[in-house]
Amino acid sequence: MATPAASSAPLIEKHTIGYVPPEDRHGKVRDLFTLWFGGNIAPLPIVTGALGVQLFHLNLVWGIVAILVGHLVGGVLMALHSAQGPQMGIPQMIQSRAQFGSLGALLVVLIAGVMYIGFFASNIVLAGKSLHGVADSIPVPVGIVIGALGSGIIGIIGYRFIHVLNRIGTWVLGIGIVVGFGYIFTHIQTDDFLTRGGFNLSGWLATVSLAALWQIAFAPYVSDYSRYLPADVKVSSTFWTTYLGSALGSSLAFIFGAVAVLATPVGMDTMDAVKMATGSIGPLMLVLFLLSVISHNALNLYGAVLSLITLVQTFAYRWIPTAKSRAVISIIVLLACCFAAVGASKDFIGHFVDMVLVLLVVLVPWTAINLIDFYAIHKGKYDIQSIFQVDGGIYGRYNPQALLAYAIGIAVQIPFMNTPLYVGPVSAHINGADLSWLVGLLVTSPLYFWLANRDTSYRRRMMGGKLASSV
Repeated sequence: MATPAASSAPLIEKHTIGYVPPEDRHGKVRDLFTLWFGGNIAPLPIVTGALGVQLFHLNLVWGIVAILVGHLVGGVLMALHSAQGPQMGIPQMIQSRAQFGSLGALLVVLIAGVMYIGFFASNIVLAGKSLHGVADSIPVPVGIVIGALGSGIIGIIGYRFIHVLNRIGTWVLGIGIVVGFGYIFTHIQTDDFLTRGGFNLSGWLATVSLAALWQIAFAPYVSDYSRYLPADVKVSSTFWTTYLGSALGSSLAFIFGAVAVLATPVGMDTMDAVKMATGSIGPLMLVLFLLSVISHNALNLYGAVLSLITLVQTFAYRWIPTAKSRAVISIIVLLACCFAAVGASKDFIGHFVDMVLVLLVVLVPWTAINLIDFYAIHKGKYDIQSIFQVDGGIYGRYNPQALLAYAIGIAVQIPFMNTPLYVGPVSAHINGADLSWLVGLLVTSPLYFWLANRDTSYRRRMMGGKLASSV
């Protein structure tokens, strides 16, 4: 549904982390499908999807099954976060204050900000390499700067422009990847396309985890892109448009990477394999992926900047951030990421993937707590005014129940972890498969629900507040 505000919504977004009032709501719920479908057809998910056959030695069939299972499961969590946006009208990280308290939420906000800065930097490296692949005369560092500037302009303009670009990108990239699949399947360059690799449980579980974690990584900012929708949009509508767009787009990209690698000789870099596998249309595919990564990377910059503004506003609570503030912080982040990416472009993506695996260990319990609190405890009803108070209002500076469940949720994952910093004994026993995310969800969710309902004083405070939004 649309509102009259849709036609008069400013091109440059004026809101930052504040509540979006009804008169400023605009857009249609179907925009969420195009945002998450078009945004997920990009080089980084293609490279990630290829790992199932490259690193974990699955064959095509088992690789596709693992990819689909991971995205279909992880996409549920991601889409549940998206459905919070129209009901709350505020960014995801600000909403965390209602679960953790105004100061208790700082750690999660910081982690989310660091992760999305890492996503932004890694994507501008891919943009630089893609641009160099299209035109050899353009050095990778120059391509990195060009990619960063493109994403920066989109991110500074903000919400509405991001949605417009992804509506266009859905059609262009959707047609492009279908054509790419058709070309690869009719020009397979290997004799072992269907027989290379096989099935091994640890590799299959690891690929499922990669796909699921790809979806969960969007959780800290997915509702940022639904919060402008009218408050009467149904939760089910927001959920399904987000879920189908993200699960379908990312699954196609992951599978495309696996297919391209299997259709070319062993040992090739994934994007080189894509270029070879798509033959005469390879340069066009690289151009499409380059445009996609620039457009989608604006989401990472936008999310990182909102997280940083949230951190600062926690202490400078009288500060009212404006579009100018968002633009200045965007430029600072952009310059810092360009400097880091140019200096470490050769091995940046490998280091980034390692960092994400570590950070997701601490984001998974947050996802569980946030969703249980929203859907099972508060049922979507929060005091928005308290969320923006320096003392947390009825939510306080700290919520002991959430912090305890959060700490336990991290601890129980340790034996199941497989990160560059540490490999847990259970993960080592199953040949390196990382199941920490699944254990974290299964333990943290019921634990937080029990702790929150057990504390009668907490429940009285929650029910005593002004209920400003409802599902």
